[in-house]
Amino acid sequence: ALERGEIIVIVGPSGTGKSTLLRCINFLETPDAGHLTVGDLSFDATQATREQILALRRRTAFVFQNYALFANKTALQNIAEGMIVVDGMPKAKAYARAREILERIGLSHLAHKLVGQLAHGERQGVELGIVLTGDPELILLDEPTAGMTHEEVHRTTEMIREINRTASLIVVEHDMQFIKAIANKVTVFNQGSILVEDTMENVLKNQEVRDVYLGKREVA
Repeated sequence: ALERGEIIVIVGPSGTGKSTLLRCINFLETPDAGHLTVGDLSFDATQATREQILALRRRTAFVFQNYALFANKTALQNIAEGMIVVDGMPKAKAYARAREILERIGLSHLAHKLVGQLAHGERQGVELGIVLTGDPELILLDEPTAGMTHEEVHRTTEMIREINRTASLIVVEHDMQFIKAIANKVTVFNQGSILVEDTMENVLKNQEVRDVYLGKREVA
């Protein structure tokens, strides 16, 4: 269970279903069983209607590992694009909102840089900026620090903390220092099920769970 304002990080060996769980929460994959509750929206995942799924997606946002950004557009243009094309927002209002978001996450200096010229961590920041245009209650992040330098991980940590002021987050991640910096709770996955959910401190005190977290072995 994720309480409002919390960050839960999902960890565990490769192939145990961490990313699949994340995708099922947003119905990018259809769950086989379970019940979903986000805010005042609650329903049986196996009987979800199209309207319920759309309502869920209005409350949530999924950040992909390889987001389809427009390399020939600036960071500002990428963030404003959806608000203009999809939401029908006037350009001036969309660009003003995009500037607010870039300033909020500490990337206002990138506003007029082409995305194709940005470093990996900076592009991840633009992706997070796009997500924030929808004011989601819940943000789902799949390996947000993959391929990042230490400095980029630090900047992403600061962005996540800022975003957490208005949204809860579920994150699939492997970088221990990043997890320690952001997580309220850690969920350890093993063979498609939750082995334990606790604070990072308590997870790492349990040697059996620690072994699973570090990917040394699986527990039958």
